Amino acid sequence: MSIMAVIQMCSGDDPAANLGRASALLREAADQGAALAVLPENFALMSKDAERRRAEHAEQPGSGPWQDFAAEQAQRLGMWIAAGTIPMRSEDPKRPGSACCLFDGCGSMVARYDKMHLFDVSVPGRREAYRESASTAPGPEPVVVDTPFGRLGLAVCYDLRFPELFRAMSERGAEVIALPAAFTRATGEAHWHVLLRARAVENLCYVLASAQYGGHPGGRETYGHSMIVEPWGQVVAERDEGEAALCHDVALSGLERLRAGFPALNHRRL
Repeated sequence: MSIMAVIQMCSGDDPAANLGRASALLREAADQGAALAVLPENFALMSKDAERRRAEHAEQPGSGPWQDFAAEQAQRLGMWIAAGTIPMRSEDPKRPGSACCLFDGCGSMVARYDKMHLFDVSVPGRREAYRESASTAPGPEPVVVDTPFGRLGLAVCYDLRFPELFRAMSERGAEVIALPAAFTRATGEAHWHVLLRARAVENLCYVLASAQYGGHPGGRETYGHSMIVEPWGQVVAERDEGEAALCHDVALSGLERLRAGFPALNHRRL
């Protein structure tokens, strides 16, 4: 069994302040015995002028202050960290990738997943529209990595609406999926719970969903409700609003028994 944590934040446009809060919450998770902590999407910056600020703060792969922060925290706390998302330079200088970087307990980056599905939508019934592709380059492929606490898949926010991505991670052996997010309040109220539970049930895996909550610069509101969902669909930890380091003891032996006795993944015909 391994204790895993999801971190909930309300990040703003001051990276130093955001990193300070992230550090305190990661320490809280470590004090509860967490072996892995998942930071939310955009943990270091939620800015009104997102396009310009993301490009300004974009880092080279393997080097940069936000990557260094996550690596130092992982090493100091002896804890694996899925570092939300970090803008990472791409071939298009105006469109960095949105990278979820995984650091081991020694502070080494062992995996990187770039968000594949970009949030280009108009929210039904709301005067809200988003064009994430204007400031973000999509990632190329799913990522699943071996860890001391099972096979871990990485996904980000809007990816949650694409079950084929989660099935691809399942086919690569994913037992736990980390999902940093900044779901809007409107879409979160409509779909957040049902989508997270569906992805867990469909793939008989744990889902660790770490979210932004509350109001951010520019008037954006995010839904919060960070949670941990078990493979049978039970929500075993949840925080609606407020900062939090939610922890739960994940038992992969129970997952193995569930998959053996209820082998839906082996019954697929398509």
